[in-house]
Amino acid sequence: MISGELIENKIVVWDINDSRKLFASGFFGKPLGIAKPRKNDFDAPIILDLLEGYYLYTKKKEITVNKEGKRIPPGQLLEVCRSEYSQFEEKFLVYSRLREAGFVVSSGIKFGADFAAYERGPGIDHAPYLVRVASGTTKISATDIVLAGRLATTVHKQFIIAIADVVKKEVSFLGFDWWRA
Repeated sequence: MISGELIENKIVVWDINDSRKLFASGFFGKPLGIAKPRKNDFDAPIILDLLEGYYLYTKKKEITVNKEGKRIPPGQLLEVCRSEYSQFEEKFLVYSRLREAGFVVSSGIKFGADFAAYERGPGIDHAPYLVRVASGTTKISATDIVLAGRLATTVHKQFIIAIADVVKKEVSFLGFDWWRA
């Protein structure tokens, strides 16, 4: 089992071989000090954000998470995740659905979205989708949609709103295509 260490709001996989294995299995984590790795031939630990670490711990059961040498139970890691992310459950549900559909999912913050979804992976292709997570009660104005759509169009991506229902464990995806007249 691969071991990760919780340090503040990140999970570090110190073992280089384990880091390579996780990265190669779906572009999980970011190798420390390597901006745009394309292969798993790096000699550095990887840093997982809490969302992907929680996914690997609870859904995939590929890692364990420790803090100060002691294993953290999933419930305790969930509390850490909730304290770091607004709408953690909704984001986790959407992240999980995208991963299960075969997408490589990374942060979309630089695009003003929650996620960027790749078909093959960063450095291999460009993410065709920007995903913003919402719940059934989230209010999104027309201005929000136009702003997100304009940005997505500028960077040649499709803007998608993922509406997560954590009670029913369902996600609905609403995609926007922009046409010029």
